[in-house]
Amino acid sequence: MRVFRGPRGPRERRPDRIPAPARVLLGCLPGLAAVAALVLCASGVERAVETNAHSATAAPHTAPRPPVVPRSVWLGGDARTQPAPRYDDEIRAVFVHHTDTPNGYDCADVPGILRGVYRGQTGARDWDDIGYNFVVDRCGTIYEGRAGGIDRPVTGAHTQGFNHRTTGIAALGTFTAGVPVPDALTDAIAALTAWKLGPTDTDPRGTVRLVSSNGLSRYAAGSTATLPAVAGHGEGYRTNCPGEALSARLPHIRDLAARLQGRTG
Repeated sequence: MRVFRGPRGPRERRPDRIPAPARVLLGCLPGLAAVAALVLCASGVERAVETNAHSATAAPHTAPRPPVVPRSVWLGGDARTQPAPRYDDEIRAVFVHHTDTPNGYDCADVPGILRGVYRGQTGARDWDDIGYNFVVDRCGTIYEGRAGGIDRPVTGAHTQGFNHRTTGIAALGTFTAGVPVPDALTDAIAALTAWKLGPTDTDPRGTVRLVSSNGLSRYAAGSTATLPAVAGHGEGYRTNCPGEALSARLPHIRDLAARLQGRTG
């Protein structure tokens, strides 16, 4: 059974459960953070260690920024007053999610769907903002999610225990076993991944060492976990997200992201 609980910003309350009607909007959300763990996050205890694929002396492997629709375009005047964004010093890993919302949408309707996801997380859950840094639709369009700047290392609220030095990318839809995963969607996730990991010269096919800030993740608070640089949500937290079908496409996403960075080995 999928778990829909998630980390919060420093001014948020955490109800223990999501009402059943809200689940379709809340998507693939991480677990309930304890107050003590929130303090640890805020003080920067959650941190990443050097990726084993990165060398300070190696030539950088970067990729161009793909087109991203700003949140002002899809959110407009529906934005709620919220605390200032939090930032990390860099991005070392990407966590891939799905929103667990219906798949049969027209891509022209995505802005409205995103507003629904936003309202579910900031309204029903009283979060400070949408948790994902980016959302990608089935047509391959990338949308800015959490506020703070597309080009900046914004601290998200997408993967319990591992929100620092990571970016959360959510595929709009539900990608459980047997559900087709559009190539346009995975290609866009790969392009976004290649760009976000480029400044740290992180190989999308490699691994990174991340320090968990929260024992509600798969790892005790303060312990170091070795995880894929491009990981499914379930690799950091006990959840079925991003669905079996999308999880099966992660190797392709990693390989394509590496090629987009100019890696040939």
